[in-house]
Amino acid sequence: AISAAGGSADSAVCDVSDAASVKATFEKIVGRAGRLDILVNNAGVAHVGDIERTPEDEFDRLYRVNVKGVYLCSQAAVPVMVRQGGGAILNMASIVSFIGVADRFAYSMTKGAVLTMTKSVAVDYVKQNVRCNCICPARIHTPFVDGFVRKNYPGREQEVLQQLSAYQPMGRMGTPEEVAYLALYLCSDEASFVTGQAYPLDGGVLNQ
Repeated sequence: AISAAGGSADSAVCDVSDAASVKATFEKIVGRAGRLDILVNNAGVAHVGDIERTPEDEFDRLYRVNVKGVYLCSQAAVPVMVRQGGGAILNMASIVSFIGVADRFAYSMTKGAVLTMTKSVAVDYVKQNVRCNCICPARIHTPFVDGFVRKNYPGREQEVLQQLSAYQPMGRMGTPEEVAYLALYLCSDEASFVTGQAYPLDGGVLNQ
């Protein structure tokens, strides 16, 4: 889509939970572009279950992608940004970084960690002009959500999608475009005075 619109784009396959894969990917990116201005840590996986229904392998899987992935990618990006005089890191957290949600034990654990990593990086690198913020969405209607519902609630897809929509006081799920507009702002020069902040994008959930 970027190329079709006349822009320049490239892609790389990266396992964010693997240090060697992350290192190679960031070396490729910086080698081609010569710099790294923005990092969006958006890779994420989920699991349905309370603490009794969260097997250790699932707990570890979520930790590797949602927490270790943010750590490894940020660790690779920060030195580049410091050398070039600054940059912006945006992490995807969640409203479960703030509140408890039923049957999301492992997912909530990881997103709480993303929130605190965001604040730690912001404090540690504010003098080097490296900003770090996070977006904390409620339910956003994406293909990931559709697949998640099909996998975990077979035969009840429409019922569950309606429940997910009703969870927000606005009566609907958010859209990827709404997340993208906030991300665009937080990564832009217009947000140059913003760091260490967590932005709910939740249709009114946290106001209840």
